[in-house]
Amino acid sequence: MTIEISRRIRLAAKSEERQKTRVKIGDVEIGGRKIAVIAGPCSVESREQLMEAAREVKAARASMLRGGAFKPRTLPYSFQGLGEEGLKILADAREEYGLPIVTEVMSPENVGLVERYADVLQIGARNIQNYPLLKRVGKAGKPVLLKRGLASTIEEWLSAAEYVLDGGNEDVILCERGIRAYQKLTRFTLDITAVPLLKEVSHLPVVVDPSHGTGHRSLVAPMARAAVAAGADGLLIEVHPMPEEAKSDGAQSLTPEGFNSLMRGLSPIAEAMGRTL
Repeated sequence: MTIEISRRIRLAAKSEERQKTRVKIGDVEIGGRKIAVIAGPCSVESREQLMEAAREVKAARASMLRGGAFKPRTLPYSFQGLGEEGLKILADAREEYGLPIVTEVMSPENVGLVERYADVLQIGARNIQNYPLLKRVGKAGKPVLLKRGLASTIEEWLSAAEYVLDGGNEDVILCERGIRAYQKLTRFTLDITAVPLLKEVSHLPVVVDPSHGTGHRSLVAPMARAAVAAGADGLLIEVHPMPEEAKSDGAQSLTPEGFNSLMRGLSPIAEAMGRTL
């Protein structure tokens, strides 16, 4: 029996005309044969920290660099990011190591600023229903990585993508990052089912974030392997030179050595799926 979604979801839905979208970011393609691995720290904390992280993930064959310059935090007392200075550091890391950068934009007013520095605009889980922001990035000239909301259904997630697509931006990447459930041993519950389900009902590429999806460093590699086996087009992995000193999400961040090990373990699974890293 074929899975069907609401007919009101038009642009994000798979159709005869739209079977598979591939998003190009420089030399990187998301949705093709090669699995894109986007790695780096949760937050840009300093030039030294970001440059070291970029050097390490590049050496381990990451495709892109992630790092937050603007950070939405649960409490106002937590580190909020370096703002434009963080964007400048990210741009310098791209220049130095040749890695396209993914960073979050939090408000419609900041889209223009972030767009000047970033290669991909990330919409975080808390902003999946920030409709003015979705409409604004729909007018942007950069691809959008749209994270699933904390408690969003697949159709609600695709409806958010519809806003971006309806604005004229066809380069949308979906990111499964876990949903809130009743158990407390992990940060969220990573919905691996979402990957093959989305492949059936949507033409958009799908990446998985096992760092936020679990909240525990020890669980990142197993869930990354599961995501690749399920058909994910990419992974979003948090890597910090010294996770114990991270200003945000240290518990789920891999060390450079851990990231190297993860990449080695993913290669045979990618090959078994007819893909490469």
